[in-house]
Amino acid sequence: MKTAFAVWNKRIAPVFDVARHIHIVETESGRIVGEAQEELTDDVPARKALHLAELGIGALVCGAISRPLQEMIAAYGIRVASFVAGDLREVIAARLGGRLEKDVFAMPGCGNQGLRRSRVPGGSEQEERAMRGRNRDIIAGRGGRGQGRGV
Repeated sequence: MKTAFAVWNKRIAPVFDVARHIHIVETESGRIVGEAQEELTDDVPARKALHLAELGIGALVCGAISRPLQEMIAAYGIRVASFVAGDLREVIAARLGGRLEKDVFAMPGCGNQGLRRSRVPGGSEQEERAMRGRNRDIIAGRGGRGQGRGV
């Protein structure tokens, strides 16, 4: 599987919509088998999403991302983990170790709320089911930060 990490200054880029670089990590059986850098030269969201699909990306890890762009990327079958922050190498290690959801990787001011609403690449089936259940609870108004605030 190929995972793209939006990068700026050796850290996860704070806003994917304007990010110009991605670091691609290819893994097999939980081990890194290849890495590459790619430049994102097009600012048109649909073309940016298409470019990820053409590269064979299966998952994207990024900071903030607009909902329309996230939906375009997801339409290509690419799983998105958004509202992630931190040093690129630490985030890659956390993703491989299944620790990407930890608060330490949440963007400042987001707590773990943003990550809970995103589909975290590399998560187990059990984690996916738990996240879907958590999302239903938030939508139904049964818990979670942001409840009742038009989130």
